[in-house]
Amino acid sequence: MFLTLTTTGDAGRPATDLGHLLHKHPEKAQEFSTSHGTAHVFYPEAGQDRCTVALLLEIDPVALVRRGRGKGRGGAPHSALAQYVNDRPYAASSLLAVALGAVFSSALKGRCRARPELVERTLPLRIEVPALPARGGADLVRRLFEPLGWTVEAEPVPLDVRFPDWGDSRYVRLVLDGEARLADALRHLYVLLPVLDDAKHYWVAPDEVDKLLRAGEGWLEHHPEQTLITTRYLARRHRLTRDALERLELARLAEADDTAVEELDNAVDEDADTEERPTPPAALRREAILAALREAGAARVLDLGCGQGQLVQAMLKEARFTEVVGVDVSMRALHAAGRRLRPERMSERQAARVTLVQGSLTYTDPRLSGYDAAVLGEVIEHIDPPRLPAAEYAVFGAARPRTVVVTTPNAEYNVRWESLPAGHVRHHDHRFEWTREEFRAWAHGVAERYGYAVEFRPVGDDDPEVGPPTQLALFTLARTPDGTPGDTPEPTVKEVAA
Repeated sequence: MFLTLTTTGDAGRPATDLGHLLHKHPEKAQEFSTSHGTAHVFYPEAGQDRCTVALLLEIDPVALVRRGRGKGRGGAPHSALAQYVNDRPYAASSLLAVALGAVFSSALKGRCRARPELVERTLPLRIEVPALPARGGADLVRRLFEPLGWTVEAEPVPLDVRFPDWGDSRYVRLVLDGEARLADALRHLYVLLPVLDDAKHYWVAPDEVDKLLRAGEGWLEHHPEQTLITTRYLARRHRLTRDALERLELARLAEADDTAVEELDNAVDEDADTEERPTPPAALRREAILAALREAGAARVLDLGCGQGQLVQAMLKEARFTEVVGVDVSMRALHAAGRRLRPERMSERQAARVTLVQGSLTYTDPRLSGYDAAVLGEVIEHIDPPRLPAAEYAVFGAARPRTVVVTTPNAEYNVRWESLPAGHVRHHDHRFEWTREEFRAWAHGVAERYGYAVEFRPVGDDDPEVGPPTQLALFTLARTPDGTPGDTPEPTVKEVAA
């Protein structure tokens, strides 16, 4: 899979300025690892008058099948042989578009720290792609690129030069000539290569709409083939396509009206529908846990007793959480979490952030060591009291994350639940429910034994008589396992008001 980009220059504007824009030195050949192979960047020629950069993408067909999991034409198991014998290593596709975005990310975003004045410079450019799948033929190639100012040469590639009667294949040799900012040229390729191929090697998730609109800003809202481009780029997912087209039309109208999109899109008064609806307790707990994790600066997080994966799903929506591991003893719960998260339909980068594993909190597990934070959300009350010390050691003594967040029901608040009979716990599987004093005593003891500082926070409305519905303890590592001081204060207990 191969692409070259050439520019020309002179003594005043040397062509080798291309190296500054791409953040790739013309005298070096560089390799970049991708999820499906290796990308090579090198300069076949680099002089004052003419400079050419080449991107060669070597695809590992076995990795493509293993990582594809049925997504796109490259991973679709139409037959056992077709998974390994296909055009993916040779023809420009979404694989090459992803490589462009990764290898030339700064240039694609229009950034150049060394020579920022170059970003807005219009360059004479020649782009060549020897093998480009074109579903729609050479005519569609011209319809896509010519409105963007390119002079297009799309030469059909014969099925077999030895047998001209067989006709042409669906591939073309593409040459684009024109003058454009480098960032604009790369964005055109980033969007239109997979559009012409009409297939993607990964599942198209909702975040693809944002990618399309970022790369298409300034040209897609006016393109005569906007609907076709949007539909194909989003793999014909109707809901995503409709959302993208609506946002593109809004951007076009805002530009025509010389106003901001936010000012134009004001038909809905945020204060008009003012009926207040109580936030569900589970949502309040998740937000309190997330707030504690954000405050702790945690990036790699364990959700111990993850259940059906609601908290894991919430963490995946925030880029700050780079790795999330959901742990539960119940395979039934893990299967339910898998159905909720649907990692096989996530983008590759998103799917790499999440892992679901079976494990028991009452046994030490070396897989759980080295994480920034652990969450036990509504978990400890499901453990038989005689087994609590084993769970405490497994989390605070063996796994030993820097931060531990524990939430549990406040038994005192049960009198406020009209549907809960007196003396009953909130769930039939709860082995106990603690009062605020009992929870504080337990948490203080854990902090003293394992070298943590602890503070308490209410979750939900803090009733002046019986306290909040849920109580939260935030543990922060205060000393290392050998007893030497850590980066945080010595173990203590702190109250945090609502």
